Amino acid sequence: MNAIPQRLLPVLLATSALAPAQTTTYTNFIRQIQLPTAVQWDATVAATGSQLSALAINPGGARFELWTVLSSPLTSYLLDTRYVGAYVPQATVVVRSEDPYPTIPRTRADRPFYVDVTMAGLLSGTTDPAASKSVTLMHYVQSYGTGGTGVSLDRTQATLLTQASVATNGLQTLTYTVNAVPGAVRTKVRGEERFSVFSLADYQAPASQLASQFIQIWPVADGSMAGITQGMLIRFTMPLLTLTLNDLYPNSTTYAQVYKGNPALGTTGTVVPGSALVISDTVPLSRVLTLQSYDSVFPDDGHWTMELLTVTPFGTDRLAYVSFDIQRVITMNTNFSTAE
Repeated sequence: MNAIPQRLLPVLLATSALAPAQTTTYTNFIRQIQLPTAVQWDATVAATGSQLSALAINPGGARFELWTVLSSPLTSYLLDTRYVGAYVPQATVVVRSEDPYPTIPRTRADRPFYVDVTMAGLLSGTTDPAASKSVTLMHYVQSYGTGGTGVSLDRTQATLLTQASVATNGLQTLTYTVNAVPGAVRTKVRGEERFSVFSLADYQAPASQLASQFIQIWPVADGSMAGITQGMLIRFTMPLLTLTLNDLYPNSTTYAQVYKGNPALGTTGTVVPGSALVISDTVPLSRVLTLQSYDSVFPDDGHWTMELLTVTPFGTDRLAYVSFDIQRVITMNTNFSTAE
């Protein structure tokens, strides 16, 4: 057994920024690819830990890939890679967002994200091989298409957006205030951006991926309420209410609430029974809810507001609102007179 992969496997398992799934719905494995022969060996691994490589490192080096497989829908994700060779520098890529989801970095189309690229082992001597003195950072982007989730995505079709040479050791942080996933409506794009560090080709081995990580971009939710219109006067029973919810973020809680008075952002009201929807998934979801018999949240007549809210790792957003009047007490004005 070679000492290099024995040290490498624990690094892949323990320090990958896309730490493999912590639930039983994912299966994790490491793939070792010998270069230049392309001989391949796979080993199923736990979410954390270490184990020995079964293959020795050839003169051309070897690439180690960390994969996780989601059981339903069946989807494979390449989480991280390491290339081991005679004088190959070490690279780490970490993509961060405001969503703490531990398995795959993700964010919403209107939110920023950050890429940390850390290099170690780059040389600078005049006689050092070129492949030991610099690497190439590549930025790829790919759309999932309308309603897409990335399942069965051919990632070889991703578009190379930018590439840059990195020749210094240490940490560099790149900030992306907006995503680059193609789409006419910027709040509704779906796709992913991948950041990969590649070694330079030399006489022993071709250019190889040293580290890579991607982030999924999901659309901004929208919603509407039907059954109550702006300024409506409700006399008796509350009407049938239909909530239409589109592209709810994979980690979100959505509900309708009511409070007395005009619309005011940040107001805490009473949740309408049957309207709360908690999403804990890997992809956005859309739903239609029909509500009736919710009169109990209106104890008094008067001017009321109903809001449709969604709470995500990015904060609370109002999807829709309507103000209306309730007058269930009938007042009669009469005159009484007597005849004598």
